[in-house]
Amino acid sequence: MTSTQTKTLTIFAPAKINLYLHVTGRLDNGYHALDSLVAFADIGDEIRIEPAALDFSFNMQGPYANAFGPKEFDASPNSSNLAVQAAWAISRAAQKIPSVKITLTKNLPLASGIGGGSSDAAAVIWGLMEWWGIPRQSGYLPSLLASLGADVPVCLNCSPARLRGIGDIIDRVPPMPEIPVVLVNPGKSCPTAHVFARYNGTFREPGKLPERLDTLADLTAYIGPKENDLLAPACQVVPEIENVLRVLDYQAGCRLARMSGSGATCFGLFENEKHARDAAKNIKSENPDWWVRAGMLNRPERY
Repeated sequence: MTSTQTKTLTIFAPAKINLYLHVTGRLDNGYHALDSLVAFADIGDEIRIEPAALDFSFNMQGPYANAFGPKEFDASPNSSNLAVQAAWAISRAAQKIPSVKITLTKNLPLASGIGGGSSDAAAVIWGLMEWWGIPRQSGYLPSLLASLGADVPVCLNCSPARLRGIGDIIDRVPPMPEIPVVLVNPGKSCPTAHVFARYNGTFREPGKLPERLDTLADLTAYIGPKENDLLAPACQVVPEIENVLRVLDYQAGCRLARMSGSGATCFGLFENEKHARDAAKNIKSENPDWWVRAGMLNRPERY
């Protein structure tokens, strides 16, 4: 990209969907080890980067911007916002002066199990590397991404993957098709720490990946027998999750309904786009307070 300093750069930050999630152990530091297949949707937040005359500035807009407090709007290196932390981290690592204005349009619910904060941070990293012409294979990048959070590396890759460990081990998976999806959140935050604090299930061994995931039938055959091990503790935090899953499962053309991440967002995989759009319309009309979006997995028009 030429003359990026005189232009506006817009980066899509897609929702990350855990198609299944198994807990495989507990580490000495208190974190849990996981085994999870993830994909990305064309539903998400947006990062806009513009030139700034002097100092770095940051702002948020969109339907969920008001859910943040002053510490998340702070543009300083001490900000609690992961997108701001990402901007300062890449500028320090690349030895660049961050004379840019970043605007985050927050479309995804907070603490909702779809990786919004991590995806925002990854989008900032991707955008500023493009802005400053930083090589994608820079040696400091893996440790920088990991320092921001376990989900940030896979969010930067923005492609289907199997995650292990705390999410820091990323395995390639067979090519997956584009799949119609409906995301539903009951309007309640479900903090990850609260969910894991309630988890008392057994630990599983990571399974083997299939050789093919070419079709929706292939995918549902593989992930159907699997589960989200965090469902029970998440329902203790947000009981409405059970109702969301029932409503999704009831919709015509829904081949699988499941909770993503630590909740409370749930997803349905559908036979075709019409079924997904109709389902989203039906669910929203009957539950106007819920956040409901129809889209596609594996079609994030990110950049």
